[in-house]
Amino acid sequence: MTDATFEDGAQKPLRLRAFDEEDLNVLSALAQDAVFPGSEMRWSRRERRFAILLNRFRWEDVPKGGARPAERVQSVLSIEEVEGVQTQGVTPGDEDMILSLLSLSFEKAGEGPNGRVILTLAGDGAIAVQVEALEAVLRDVTRPYVAPSRKIPHHPE
Repeated sequence: MTDATFEDGAQKPLRLRAFDEEDLNVLSALAQDAVFPGSEMRWSRRERRFAILLNRFRWEDVPKGGARPAERVQSVLSIEEVEGVQTQGVTPGDEDMILSLLSLSFEKAGEGPNGRVILTLAGDGAIAVQVEALEAVLRDVTRPYVAPSRKIPHHPE
């Protein structure tokens, strides 16, 4: 047995899965305030997958007292077993439309595992992803970078 090293405590990219509403709440908290252009959404009917490349604010590592600038990281949010996708106030494929994710939630559709994953966006936009069963993955795909604003997102009450 060896002692832990400094490298053992190094930050690692997130890779989390959600199979129920409680799990999805964790993904929602970590993905809150992620931004992405409309061109970074993909729905593959053949693979039954809906995915978004997000610029996620790193809520899990918020700097204390201005010790360093706030960070973002590119992450992929994918939803599996997708049967259909509906949007409101969103133009998929529009690279000039920048969207901001506020939350993820799940609406069951009866007794079975099927339902809808709702992505609520700032400005009254929403994406409803009809699923056979809840399975979502949030995975960091780049190293963290300094947030362009250098600020922590704030939501006035």
